[in-house]
Amino acid sequence: MMRRIERQFAGRTLSIETGRMAKLSAGACLVQYGETMVLVTANAQNRPTHLPFFPLTVEYREKAYAAGKIPGGFFKREGRPGEKEILSCRAIDRPLRPLFPEGFMHETQVFASILSADQENDADVLALMGASVALNLSNIPFRTPVAAVRIGRIQGNWVLNPTFQQLEYSELDITVAGTHEAITMVEGGAVEVPEAVILEGLQVAHKGIQELIAMENELIEGHQPEIMNWTPQLPAEELKGRVEAEASARVAEAMAIGDKQERNRVLSEIRSQVVDILLEEDEEIPAGEVRELIRGVEKAAMRAQVLNTGVRSDGRDENTVRPISVEVGVLPRTHGSALFTRGQTQALAVATLGTSRDEQRIDSIDVPDEITKSFMLHYNFPPFCTGEAKPIRGTSRREIGHGNLAERAIQPLLPAYDEFPYTIRVVSDVLESNGSSSMATICGTSLALMSAGVPLKASVAGVAMGLITEGDKVAILTDILGVEDALGDMDFKIAGTREGVTSIQMDIKVSGLSTEIMQEALERAHKARIHILDIMDAAVPGPAEEMSQYAPRIVSIQVNPEKLGEIIGPKGKTIRAIQDETGAKIDIDDSGLVKIAAVSGEAGARAREMIEAIVKEPEVGRIYEGPVKNTTTFGAFIEILPGTEGLCHISELADGRVERTEDVLNKGDITRVKLLSIDERGRLKLSRKAALEEEAEQPAGAN
Repeated sequence: MMRRIERQFAGRTLSIETGRMAKLSAGACLVQYGETMVLVTANAQNRPTHLPFFPLTVEYREKAYAAGKIPGGFFKREGRPGEKEILSCRAIDRPLRPLFPEGFMHETQVFASILSADQENDADVLALMGASVALNLSNIPFRTPVAAVRIGRIQGNWVLNPTFQQLEYSELDITVAGTHEAITMVEGGAVEVPEAVILEGLQVAHKGIQELIAMENELIEGHQPEIMNWTPQLPAEELKGRVEAEASARVAEAMAIGDKQERNRVLSEIRSQVVDILLEEDEEIPAGEVRELIRGVEKAAMRAQVLNTGVRSDGRDENTVRPISVEVGVLPRTHGSALFTRGQTQALAVATLGTSRDEQRIDSIDVPDEITKSFMLHYNFPPFCTGEAKPIRGTSRREIGHGNLAERAIQPLLPAYDEFPYTIRVVSDVLESNGSSSMATICGTSLALMSAGVPLKASVAGVAMGLITEGDKVAILTDILGVEDALGDMDFKIAGTREGVTSIQMDIKVSGLSTEIMQEALERAHKARIHILDIMDAAVPGPAEEMSQYAPRIVSIQVNPEKLGEIIGPKGKTIRAIQDETGAKIDIDDSGLVKIAAVSGEAGARAREMIEAIVKEPEVGRIYEGPVKNTTTFGAFIEILPGTEGLCHISELADGRVERTEDVLNKGDITRVKLLSIDERGRLKLSRKAALEEEAEQPAGAN
């Protein structure tokens, strides 16, 4: 049976409905906001898997037809998900995953299809709302409504779900997800916004989330089916007790080992020994289940150590940042490079400068035309950075998400393209990882760009905060380790400058965070960020004054757009000749902006001279020197500028009567002439006689 609810939300019509599309799915919801429409379905297998993790997959797919477009490329159909789609998948998955019941191991899929895009309203926040409704209306054991909003701030005013056009004027762009009780996920960027303003924005966003959840509850109430038959895939209590008896004391000692590799080695030995002991007692005990139980023991030991003693696995207290070292210019042939190390986390960031030809072209349903991107940050997380050997399966969703987080942190500090007309690509290769490699990437990227001579407005740094809670005990951890991320309750990443936040990401595994905890985490993160920036600024006070000798130099010239055809020449002959002769790359914009890029300064200067000669406008009264292009009975045609010819009448060739033009000038001769006038049709009148007379009157040695 079809049901539909429609309300006004943030000044636009929002509707959610079910029972009209995808009726064979366990749950389905169609969400419309403005003229953007998203269909979200939820389905689960009827039997559990034996995987060691909850097998939830979230897909977010944009249809080109949604914006009245046909996909580019040879095949003319949608291919693998793009970056925006992958980031949206992550933003849906992260708030949903912790809300499934423990032990539910049935493979579950949430699929969001963007059916209509009005190029004003982003579909990603709508998709999470649709996923919540679809799951709550299905037989899947998920009964906690969740929603998301995007928050912007324009001229001091908070805006819920700003349009794409409004976001261009907003000082922040943050997606916030949560339940009626609390915020559970934060993802976004800002333009050096103070922490207090961020916290206020989160509170505004949560009120919007509560309004959306009330709308969901109205649709869901009284229409939820019975939950499917399922049995929690949890280990037997008896086996759990035996594992704890064998492992607890030894694991507690191992969790106090500060070095990650040594700690992992000892823990691996404990797992193997405990498995062997239990298998000797009972051969039918599943070894994999025992290892998972030991992981639970490790989690309890780590958390108890922090909450009871205030001392973390590596010996730090809650607020201390690990030792930091900074190196720049570590790679001789790159345009800029930096090696940033914090504890056992290390990132090698390398900056490359290119021209507009290197810009990334993006075909998006969110804008009418193809867009280009002149700053790219790519994050790589190879298996060796954690001391593992794994197959490489291409860029993971996690790598794309972490790269985007770091890119957002740097973007607001880049110079305007008109001031620094380079395409910039940074690659961060994580060489060691023991907690928050994305924040190390931000620090390394800032340093690499400074090393490359990019005039960043300020240095950028980031730090990850953690949380451990048991009853009334709460510990907020600064600069978390990998084990504190994996076994803790929160991963709260905050990056920015001394002035404010530029990028933020928060995921929690508990039911929600109080405002007081978020405020304290933001304040501690600010102190840690200033500490890191002090170290970075001491090592690299500012952008390098000289760019790498291997980096291109780009010079911009603004010319009359009507002259572009002359620069290009017939079938591109002229511009190719300039590039071949000088070795420079030349890019031309329809506005008349000509950009010349060359590694050699001499090559760039020569290309500029040649272009300026082509576009230079003839000046009446000035003397020019040029070749005779043709002779006639009435005079000679002389090229005074590249592509610009004028007529020197026979009467203006010399003082006195001239019988034949060829008596004075022949084709190919180089001569000096004075431009007497330009008529209304643009024809140039030249005089050799006037040039000779004027030069004869000049004193000896005059130019």
